[in-house]
Amino acid sequence: MRRLLAAVVLIALLGLALVVSNGLQPQAGSPAQAPSGTVAPSRTPAPASSRAPSAAGQTTGIPNPSGLATIRESQLPAEGRRILTLIRQGGPFPYERDGVTFGNLERILPRKSGGYYREYTVPTPGESDRGARRIVAGKSGEKYYTPDHYESFKFIAEGK
Repeated sequence: MRRLLAAVVLIALLGLALVVSNGLQPQAGSPAQAPSGTVAPSRTPAPASSRAPSAAGQTTGIPNPSGLATIRESQLPAEGRRILTLIRQGGPFPYERDGVTFGNLERILPRKSGGYYREYTVPTPGESDRGARRIVAGKSGEKYYTPDHYESFKFIAEGK
């Protein structure tokens, strides 16, 4: 019960912070933007107008519906970029569990009907098992990266 209450309070505070800061976030390319090598906190709201470009660099029209921070495809580890390519091609995938339904039990990603999300392993060099890194893909084409086995997620801006 305490966890539920804490989650509700956190969501309310994040919503309030979003409302208060609406219009105050720097535009892409402005001097106030973080340097390209830095990683934004995983729950920083992204501008509502963000779009994910396709592999060819053209806008796919896929917005960031999550309010999560965005990570550019080029900022993913090399293994993550290879898995994105395999997802686009429909496989084959290196692990038997790749492509299984992701239940979103953590409720970090936008809530969707069962079966909406699929998860794919991003291999971790030196790990003897699947490791903690994953890409989760939604039926509408949006993709998210988690480096820490679903503790946090970032929306992937493809083609950047």
